[in-house]
Amino acid sequence: MNKIYLMALLFPFGTVANAQQKQPSATVYTTARGSDLKISKTGSLNFTDLKQPLETQVCIFVDPSKTFQTLVGIGGAITDATAETYAKLPKAAQQEFLKAYYDQSGGIGFTLARTSIHSTDFSSDSYTYIKENDAALKSFNVKHDEKYRIPLIKQAIQAAGGKLTMFVSPWSPPAFMKTNGSMLKGGKLKPEFRQNWANYYAKFIKTYEAMGMPVWGLTVQNEPMATQTWESCVYTAEDERDFIKEYLGPTLQKEGLSDKKLIAWDHNRDQMYQRASTILSDPEAAKYVWGIGYHWYETWTGSGMLFDNEKLVKQSFPDKELIFTEGCVEKFNIDSIGSWALGERYGYSMINDFNSGTAAWTDWNMLLDEKGGPNHVGNFCFAPVHADSKTGKLIYTNSYYYMGQFSKFIRPGAERIVSSSNRDKLITTAFINPDGKMAVVVMNKSNDKLPYYLWIAGKAAETISLPHSISTIVVE
Repeated sequence: MNKIYLMALLFPFGTVANAQQKQPSATVYTTARGSDLKISKTGSLNFTDLKQPLETQVCIFVDPSKTFQTLVGIGGAITDATAETYAKLPKAAQQEFLKAYYDQSGGIGFTLARTSIHSTDFSSDSYTYIKENDAALKSFNVKHDEKYRIPLIKQAIQAAGGKLTMFVSPWSPPAFMKTNGSMLKGGKLKPEFRQNWANYYAKFIKTYEAMGMPVWGLTVQNEPMATQTWESCVYTAEDERDFIKEYLGPTLQKEGLSDKKLIAWDHNRDQMYQRASTILSDPEAAKYVWGIGYHWYETWTGSGMLFDNEKLVKQSFPDKELIFTEGCVEKFNIDSIGSWALGERYGYSMINDFNSGTAAWTDWNMLLDEKGGPNHVGNFCFAPVHADSKTGKLIYTNSYYYMGQFSKFIRPGAERIVSSSNRDKLITTAFINPDGKMAVVVMNKSNDKLPYYLWIAGKAAETISLPHSISTIVVE
């Protein structure tokens, strides 16, 4: 960031020399339970001297002189289910959806996207881009995607201002390439098809790019330790390491795709250190890997979210990035669509993920129908926005607003800075944007209304955190 601006933030006033410097000002935007506040402007803050806070004074301490990872983006997945649901909306609702997600002033300004290499559980059917047993990929085409998915991706790119950072992920190789002869229920990639499968990624990326959809990166395999009833494929850490270094990495290089960001793991936080260490400790594999992707579903085991594992990976391999590649609230129930816990799960994860070193954060389905689908195996889930297919109206859960408290104000290229709370009821993260403005996010999961000070370099501003709320304070 601009060093003069940084000095102005740290030492904004108090001497003749800097008397002409602008005093910092701050604007608060809040989403809160039991109110109409949805990323609403709730006040402006004024800073005054507060050299040494007392232990009894609740504070969020911000230090913009200490910077960490640079944000790539925040966004969501454009799945087949999202695209099919979108296509069935009235034109006005489609425009509302695009503006809500991709417009920074009128929406929440998403800048990141994920999509799949052929089908997932959130497709209406299982499919690939080739005829069965076509190992040479001579029949390769993405005609299936031209009905729903490709039109939405292109509209999303346009709505995002002509640029959308997109990465792609496979759920399973074609059935004939696998040990179980099925795209579903796990199985493994047969050794004799490793090169053919690596070629498949390259063909997909080149085809999408030739159609006007730039691909920023790719993951090796969605959830490589899960045997699911839907599309899935199992790789041990050694399997994934060897596939990267002997096939996928060299193939991307040979095909002129070495600039694509290759992401390993793409599964839950619980085993991410073991996977990262196995792959990244091998220099021949590590040289192809941009970062480690992860999901938040380790909670299926009864565990809480394991943020320390993210930190260990980042500390152990500081030259590699972390990317949250998928998260949603499972087991859709229309009666819970107004539950405040939906958004709080997002806010809690995002703050802790960013504080652990994460450089990019990706939601799962951006839009689903009123049943939590379509999904060809009945694995219905929540999305931040649902469509009522009978009325054509969009239903916004508070997850949408919680994500917006980050994505609207923290932009690509922002650097994370120190933001420290002295009370466990308030959790916080902060970034400084390329334009020099700071965005400090403060979340309150408690039932208490908590007055606190936002403290920066001996100056502090008083504000209040409402019960079950999340606020973003923009300091300039």
